[in-house]
Parts: sequence; structure tokens; C-alpha cells
Amino acid sequence: MEKNKIYTYSTLLLAVLLAGYLINSIKTSIDEEERISTMEAKIIEKLKLIRNAQIAFESVKGQYTSDWDRLINFIDSGNIYLIQRREETILLEYGAEETTLYLDTIGSISVIDSLFSNIPNFSSKSLPAVPGIENATFKMWSGKIEKGGVLVNVVEVRNPKPVDPNRKESNEANIHKPLRFGSRISITTAGNWE
Repeated sequence: MEKNKIYTYSTLLLAVLLAGYLINSIKTSIDEEERISTMEAKIIEKLKLIRNAQIAFESVKGQYTSDWDRLINFIDSGNIYLIQRREETILLEYGAEETTLYLDTIGSISVIDSLFSNIPNFSSKSLPAVPGIENATFKMWSGKIEKGGVLVNVVEVRNPKPVDPNRKESNEANIHKPLRFGSRISITTAGNWE
């Protein structure tokens, strides 16, 4: 009878230890996924801010920039011009139409007020820093590519140190590569999280 009790108690203890180990493994995995998800959400928000700044820069300067100092200077002291568009169509004698497009600049607004006024404590100087990763800055590239015989502006900004170890440049699918927006080979400013 004594051996039976020892066997029962040791089996019960082993079952409790195994259950504790399994629960801890599952909880650790869930906590890590939650941490990665939270960190990537912060990185995506920063990439969206950079994308808005790059689009504004391109609309004013005629090209994107790969220089953080130029982008930060543009955010701090640049202006976005407010343009009113008006079309005037005249019916010609032979039934054709002639349309004249008028673009009038009606004013300007500073970039920081236009794009970042709703962000409390916004600092353009912190824009290059990858949130949650010490001493890491986003890698920014801009250039021109030929599409249909025309040179077009392109930009790519990416996180050089992915939080998720499964995000690698070697992955086939763009959504599994490190977080980024834009492309070096196509005309887009879409993010790979979208």
C-alpha cells in the first residue's frame, strides 16, 4: 500500500509540474507575441508620420529626400501651399470644348502645423529613431526610376532591426519583410503592413 501511495503522489506531482511547465510555455509565447505586436504598432505609427512628411516634401520640392536633416528642416520650417483649382470650359463653334485650368495659391501653412498638430509633444528630431530599439534609425532611400519611359520619384523607408525575428529581407512575401513603406522598384508609398 505504501508503494501505491508513493506512486500516486509522485505521479500527481509530475502532472502538476508538467502542467505548470506547459502553462508557462504558452504564457511566455503569448506574452512575446503581444510584445512584438505592441512594438510593431509603434513602429508603424512612426513610419506613417515619416510617410506623410515625405509626401509633403515631394509635393513641395518635386522629389523625395534620403537625408534626415533635410526632412527635419522641412518639417520645422517648411510650408505647404494651399492651392485653389478652378476650371473654365468654353464651347467652341464646331462643337468641341476648350478647358482652361487655373491654379491659384491662396496661402500657406507650416508643415508642422499641417501634419503634426494633433500629435502631443511632437519632436521632428525624434522622427529617425526606431521606437523601442536603442540606437536604431530608420533607413531612408530616395531616387528616380523609369516607368513607361518617364522618370518618376520613389522612396523607401524601412526598419533595419525588426522586432519580430521572423521578419527577414530574404522572405519572399513583402508582408513578411521588415516593416517599411515605399519601394525602390515601383511607384508606391504603401506600407507592407497594409
